[in-house]
Amino acid sequence: MRKIIDKHRNIWKEKEFREAFSWGIFLFILSLVANNIAGNYATEVASNSVTDIILNNVPVFNVGPILVYGSIVLSVFIIGLLVHDPKKAPFVLKSMGLFYLIRSLFISMTHLGPFPGQAFLPHNRIWDNFNFGADLFFSGHTGMSFLLALILWKNKTLRYILLACSVGFGVTVLLGHLHYTIDVFAAFFISYAIYNLSVKFFKKDCKSID
Repeated sequence: MRKIIDKHRNIWKEKEFREAFSWGIFLFILSLVANNIAGNYATEVASNSVTDIILNNVPVFNVGPILVYGSIVLSVFIIGLLVHDPKKAPFVLKSMGLFYLIRSLFISMTHLGPFPGQAFLPHNRIWDNFNFGADLFFSGHTGMSFLLALILWKNKTLRYILLACSVGFGVTVLLGHLHYTIDVFAAFFISYAIYNLSVKFFKKDCKSID
């Protein structure tokens, strides 16, 4: 605990870090607002569902609680990681912000309706602000976990934990018929592209990732 306090005390003295962190927070909040607007829009204008190679051949499973509480655990994990190593915060926040901004554009472009017979998702105030029903392409749960795995790739433990989360979320949303197959598989490719954009756009912040 003492080491963590010392890390924060030292790094918050640096003007460059404070500015980078502030821009990271700004971009992240902006992206959440955009994601909320896009999610509501996509749900309002959603059309019919389509057939799917996996969903048509796999029965629906009650994975709602796993997805909801798994998302909460992942969020707490990310917060804990940034508290433990604050120098990573600017790059992680900016990368996450870029991720949600790009996803907002994608879910606004195509208006497929949800696949029929989805798993029930428990309601809570936090979850309802991120789940809209027709914000399908691409899978945020799968993609965000994979993006974080790429960011923290040099740390083998975190890499494998986050890769497992990414695959686990992908399997979960498919078993619950909450995403189409293309939403899940495309998430890996798009998230990889977003990571490379982040490295290019936020070069100074990227250097803080060991």
